[in-house]
Amino acid sequence: MKITTQACFAVALIGMAGATLAQQKDMSFFVTSVGPGKGADLGGLEGADRACRALAQAAGATAKNWRAYLSTQGPGAVNARDRIGRGPWVNAKGVVIARNVAELHGTNNLNKQTALNQNGEIVNGRGDKPNMHDILTGSQPDGTAFPGPEDRTCRNWTSSGKGAAMVGHSDRQGIDESAPMKSWVTSHPSRGPDGGCSANDLKSTGGAGLLYCFAAN
Repeated sequence: MKITTQACFAVALIGMAGATLAQQKDMSFFVTSVGPGKGADLGGLEGADRACRALAQAAGATAKNWRAYLSTQGPGAVNARDRIGRGPWVNAKGVVIARNVAELHGTNNLNKQTALNQNGEIVNGRGDKPNMHDILTGSQPDGTAFPGPEDRTCRNWTSSGKGAAMVGHSDRQGIDESAPMKSWVTSHPSRGPDGGCSANDLKSTGGAGLLYCFAAN
């Protein structure tokens, strides 16, 4: 029986509804435990924000204005760094990730042990099976949008076929010690046999369509 990504997302919500662990009411940052869309087709920024909000609410977070850390391209391009508020941001265990936007894009405290999902669980990284450290961002290292013309947002988060999405490594690890491999924002574009934006494409390089979510309150 084939289980869709959307079904997995729904199951995650149901499972958290009765959970008592990791319901950190002051949480203002997390990595989604499941991908909300069909690969990189998230239903645009609105769909991605909705997914962040649903998971946060199910985990017991009191913050209301949740935003996915995503940029868009083209006319009216949006910078991820401009969507997420001013900080500070803490994970489900109360650990500070960054105090402000400048620190977030500089010397922050985001790594495998702190980039937790909404349940306070560590996200699989390099060396784990399956590896899920590729987080969708569509952003340059400073959190701004790519000027183009190359697609780096899977058509502004509406494509599960042809295109490419820039991803960052939540565990800050990769195939070498280069800066991109250690970047939580800008590690490499997605790629794969389906065109670059499908769930299978994302999985092929170590991803699952996961997002960074920030409370912009």
